[in-house]
Amino acid sequence: MNAPSSASQHAAPLLKVEKLSKHFPLSTGLFGGQARSVRAVDGVSFDVAPGETLSLVGESGCGKSTTGRLIARLLDVSSGRVSFQGRDMSHIQGADLRALRRDIQMVFQDPYSSLNPRQTVGDIIGAPFLIQGMTPAEGRQAAVQELMRRVGLNPEHYYRYPREFSGGQRQRISIARALALRPKLIICDEPVSALDVSVQAQVINLLQDLQRDLGLSYLFIAHDLSVVRHISHRVAVMYLGRIVEIAGVGPLYERPLHPYTLALLSSAPDPDPDRAASRKRFVLKGELPSPVNPPDGCLFHTRCPMAQDKCRSEVPALRQVAAGRQSACHYADQVPAIAAG
Repeated sequence: MNAPSSASQHAAPLLKVEKLSKHFPLSTGLFGGQARSVRAVDGVSFDVAPGETLSLVGESGCGKSTTGRLIARLLDVSSGRVSFQGRDMSHIQGADLRALRRDIQMVFQDPYSSLNPRQTVGDIIGAPFLIQGMTPAEGRQAAVQELMRRVGLNPEHYYRYPREFSGGQRQRISIARALALRPKLIICDEPVSALDVSVQAQVINLLQDLQRDLGLSYLFIAHDLSVVRHISHRVAVMYLGRIVEIAGVGPLYERPLHPYTLALLSSAPDPDPDRAASRKRFVLKGELPSPVNPPDGCLFHTRCPMAQDKCRSEVPALRQVAAGRQSACHYADQVPAIAAG
């Protein structure tokens, strides 16, 4: 896998997310009581430029996938704003939402559950044409077979069913389906985490080739930092529903400016045993707080070895701390360096 070339740094954002939140209400129980909610996404802001890959990383349950589904409008927004090509799409419905789906598509994590086992590959990939009422000039079957060729599938397998394909091939079917309407943005929700390592590399290379050839933008949701390093232009790190750091992939891996980012990099396995043995670990303490009752001040202070009194009382804003770098840490300049490998 090769690192991507730099995306445009000056183009107007294709996607702009501003203070996006999603709170899921909880049942109050048998005798009522004060209403509570899970703050799955809590005031998230970032943007994605044309032709750029922004990766969203963090622990399981941090809100990555929920953020992707909010942008794709598979979930309704609690508050905040999502703009695509300058247009607010946070609450659009009906025909406007259907039109939006032509430009924003999604590839899901599990290639075994995201495809209808009763449909042929041709029907699965061609479904977007039927849903949108579109007929390709060359005909639907010819268009689908060309999509199959583009993602490395045999067009002669048009009438086969998903059960006849491997996991990697099924994910290629999902990618072909996402490409059918020629979208501008594809949200990739853990698209390679269920695949073998060798197959992961093939799918990542395919996504990069498609980006180069078609000018696609990706919001790439993942937890595997080695995969993220290869495919990303920039990385946004999430913790407990909030963004804690955003930076270019090189600077972030070389010198993180948030202690949570440092902990993630420190915990990633290093393929060099000598370097792994000598590397200092930045170990977290305690458990992930509940999103129902998050701590005061910095959400990370309950696990952070750097926490001070200010962290327990004041919420750190996500602010620019260096050129092209944002961090939500009061002491970003004091985060220790680590050889990330």
